[in-house]
Amino acid sequence: MTLDQIIALIVLVAVVGVMIHGRMRSDVVALSGAAALLLFGVVRPVEVQSAFASPAVIALAGLFVIAYAIELSGLLGLMIRKATALCRRFGALGIWVVIGLCGSVGGFLNNTPVVVLAAPVVRDMAKSLALSPKRFLMPLSHVTVMGGLLTLIGTSTNLLVNDMARNAGQPVFSLFEITPVGLVIAVVGGLWLYFVGARQLGRTASLDEEAEAERARMEAEALAAARRPRLGRWRLPFSLPALLGESRSQRDGTGDAHLGDVEMYASADRPLQWRRALIALTIFVLVVAAAGLGVAPIAAAAFAGAVALILLGVLTPDEAYSGLKPDILLLIAGMVVVGTAIEVTGLAAQGAGLLIEVIRPFGPLGALIVLYGVTLFATELLSNATVAVLVTPIAVALAESLGVDPRPFLVTVMMAASAAFATPFGYQTNVLVYQMGGYSYLDFVRVGLPLNLITWAAAMVAIPLFFPF
Repeated sequence: MTLDQIIALIVLVAVVGVMIHGRMRSDVVALSGAAALLLFGVVRPVEVQSAFASPAVIALAGLFVIAYAIELSGLLGLMIRKATALCRRFGALGIWVVIGLCGSVGGFLNNTPVVVLAAPVVRDMAKSLALSPKRFLMPLSHVTVMGGLLTLIGTSTNLLVNDMARNAGQPVFSLFEITPVGLVIAVVGGLWLYFVGARQLGRTASLDEEAEAERARMEAEALAAARRPRLGRWRLPFSLPALLGESRSQRDGTGDAHLGDVEMYASADRPLQWRRALIALTIFVLVVAAAGLGVAPIAAAAFAGAVALILLGVLTPDEAYSGLKPDILLLIAGMVVVGTAIEVTGLAAQGAGLLIEVIRPFGPLGALIVLYGVTLFATELLSNATVAVLVTPIAVALAESLGVDPRPFLVTVMMAASAAFATPFGYQTNVLVYQMGGYSYLDFVRVGLPLNLITWAAAMVAIPLFFPF
């Protein structure tokens, strides 16, 4: 190995290790890795500059601003309320219709505000039907994530893989080119959640209710015992709170706020402002149309749309900056620098070579299956943007070594880097519903792991069908 390869590998291992450890913010870790690579001369300043000005970063910045304008206008909240009003009379099926609509919206808007607004609605609808919200909140998160697979702008991962592919000399994807594959995965995954996953969660909710009833019975008995002034000749030497092990914060409600509490985002549901809503929606439609019809690249269209919102007075400059999500943009830029180092030093080609030695007897389809599995496993540990940057150069080199079109391998990275459902902390929307639904870590494993396997199988059928080798 060359000195540059050794340095790049050390930085990569350090970045991944610190991210798995989880004590430091991911964007700070990525930027630290980029700075180290620049300091040691593994990457040049022009390559770092290109990462921060990449089309993926520009496109995401513009789309974040446009989505924030739609949110501030109250349009997103209105859409969810109207869908709820229309579907309420259909009972539990109506809740699933709302979940499906949220998945569709997730193909075009950031799915976090969608889940923030929809989760309390889904919870309240379930309670009004005497159903456990636990049956629906996790599917809401998973379906919305799968909705992001429907278009190139559905997730930052898709845009990032597209940008990395362009850097590797591959043709870029059009807006709806991946839609057939994403639709197959979303439909298969959604059907499994509806017929199997929700029932598993329902059984878990029933067991939780039985356990809660048993705890309530035991507490009632303890309360009755504690109220007795004497036990024989002796007074009880302890109080009921001490008996039950309650802390002051548990008794008076002064405990710490839970991670991912959706109630913290209550202000996200804003009153509708028709002028802002109509202009923001019009600009969003024009951006999508321009990118979809090939009139302009998605980065140019999104950037122009964001600037137009400011010029038309829909957003103030300060509001536009607030919607930029700099932590996500800087994480992506920093990881693009790391990914560039892996590619320019030849580590990607060497990694692909090692994979080829193992899977060559299985042909391109075997390589595709292994690549999906590796990407999926890594995404459960790291952010999807990080995994996309690390795996995309290997995917291109792997396809070229096998003498086949890299496109199906790139689509595989797009799908696998987002469709990871087995942990509550792998995706922000999972964190949001984790506390509200009262889930355990094992609830996500029990439902998410089979969903990972089912969507993996669906992707391995759909990707070669729509993107032949």
